[in-house]
Amino acid sequence: MTTAPTPVLLLILLTLLGITAFSSGTEVALLSVSRYRIKHRAAAGEWRAGILDRLLHKPDQWLGANLVILALASVAASSIATLLALRVGERWALGLVMSSLTVIMIVFCELAPKIYAAVHNEQVALSSAPIYRGLLWITYPVLWLANKAAYALLRLFGLRSVSEGTRHLSADELRMVVTEASPLIPQRHRQMLLSSLDLERVTVNDIMITRQDIAAIDLSADWEDVLERVRLTPHARLPVFEGELDALIGVLDMKRAAQELARGQLSRERLRDLAQAREPYFVPEGTPLNQQLTQFQRRRERLAFVVDEYGDIQGLITVEDLLEEIVGEFSTDPTQFAHKDARQEPSGAWLVDAGASIRALNRSLGWQLPNLGPKTVNGLLLEQLETIPEPGTAVKIGPYEFEILQTGDSTIRTVRVRIERAPQPPDRRPR
Repeated sequence: MTTAPTPVLLLILLTLLGITAFSSGTEVALLSVSRYRIKHRAAAGEWRAGILDRLLHKPDQWLGANLVILALASVAASSIATLLALRVGERWALGLVMSSLTVIMIVFCELAPKIYAAVHNEQVALSSAPIYRGLLWITYPVLWLANKAAYALLRLFGLRSVSEGTRHLSADELRMVVTEASPLIPQRHRQMLLSSLDLERVTVNDIMITRQDIAAIDLSADWEDVLERVRLTPHARLPVFEGELDALIGVLDMKRAAQELARGQLSRERLRDLAQAREPYFVPEGTPLNQQLTQFQRRRERLAFVVDEYGDIQGLITVEDLLEEIVGEFSTDPTQFAHKDARQEPSGAWLVDAGASIRALNRSLGWQLPNLGPKTVNGLLLEQLETIPEPGTAVKIGPYEFEILQTGDSTIRTVRVRIERAPQPPDRRPR
């Protein structure tokens, strides 16, 4: 090497600098590329993606190969640069060559390749994958020894494996992925994905129909009232109780009840028998929605009664309520993010059913009502007023002004909500 012509040494030096740049840039690309995009492309049959996917599952191997060629290229480049400086024969030549080589390696072999690879990580990683596969074969003996030494050192710190194959995204990381993919996923689909991920954070208490709003049949009521409820109900199933809701008899299939009614054979005792044919299904309050969805599927149930620790019924949850938590309200136009229990007046105020869930209103209308305590508007207002209010009573919670319109059965039925808008800053432009 010492007798090689200077032009040959310069060509070798440039080649080594190129290898160093390749090693630096591809390392950043392979570390930052999305493993899940590569898995998808590999599953689609792209051969380079398949090679890259296998490399990413064993980072110790390709990182070792990268470090081997980077170390060899860097040391060789420094040695050749020193040899060229000595051929000049001037005292200042060595310092000038070393300082110039340092600047060249930082700018052209480190920063520029790494910045380019970070911006175009997938393209660079795919292009370099076949090269790394060849390097793994060439450097295998050195890598085997280096990896054994590295693992021995890592065991001293308690690290047993560095494989990427067992790493998975957490729920919070998945939410971030979905949020960042907003240009690629329609807004409604993105909301459905985020809602699915949120099921573990939401409980049955957050979306259940509260006790006072449960539509049910009281067998102890006047028979004509019972028949009227059977004829006019829009529900496919109704709970049947006697006296108190906690004294449940069962769940009535309205199709069978309608058949009996059409034949003129529906009596109080027959209605009891039909209700007892389907036993009520109870779930404890605080059950996460993802668990409840699994239970509905396993038990083939469509509704469940939410009970507290004393066994008292607190509310009712249905499969439809749970699915609406994911896909939104079935009863609204998919292009409109409104809520079935809220209707906007021409004045801009909202008429709201006080039994509506605070969480659902916040989600569908973009409100910010407090939801850490009571779950419904009725509960929130009763907590604020500490009494059953008269119609016309007004209360303000943050920017939301509530006017009580209708009360009944010790609850608030309907309210009007006006939202106070933040004042606009004055126009200070010169006139």
